[in-house]
Amino acid sequence: MHIAVAGNIGAGKTTLTGKLAKHYGWQPHFEDVDDNPYLNDFYHDMHRWSFNLQVYFLNSRFRQVLDIRKSGKTVIQDRTIYEDAEIFAPNLHDMNLMSSRDFDNYKSLFELMSLMVQPPDLLIYLKASVPTLVNQIQNRGRDYENTIRIDYLKQLNERYNNWIDNYNHGKLLIIDVDNVDFVNNKEQLSQVVDKIDAEIHGLF
Repeated sequence: MHIAVAGNIGAGKTTLTGKLAKHYGWQPHFEDVDDNPYLNDFYHDMHRWSFNLQVYFLNSRFRQVLDIRKSGKTVIQDRTIYEDAEIFAPNLHDMNLMSSRDFDNYKSLFELMSLMVQPPDLLIYLKASVPTLVNQIQNRGRDYENTIRIDYLKQLNERYNNWIDNYNHGKLLIIDVDNVDFVNNKEQLSQVVDKIDAEIHGLF
């Protein structure tokens, strides 16, 4: 079974992925952030490095999805391949931070890859307001994230909400991060687990 956690920068995807992997004994697949050779450069010069970054993420997540299906195990994945193509790349293009030539090339690559992957059995979307995202980004203190602009997060949030409103690839569970503290509140984490249990039982 393939479970995926989606959400904007700072929504808590990695934290929830780790907690659910530990609780259920699932195998976690985390986003390749620390070893990403483009991320730091991207936040300092988005226009120059946007295409390189998005292709790196696309390749990394495509490989992840193939490995997940091949493994035969229940895997929980931190961010999906769809978020790159539906949210991050088009947002960079609209902000004139990725050229139309690069964006068309990227879309063509994604469309080819999407023919070869299956969507997750359950998508967990962490919905969060911009103030919550900013607070959580500041709390984790990654140097390269200090330059993330508020308008960039806001635009991503709008795209996320639109994507989720039209999501039809499979089962979907929305967690309101503004009102659910699964990091510090064990009772609220248990409530999240209960909701996931209800969704998973419906998969069989």
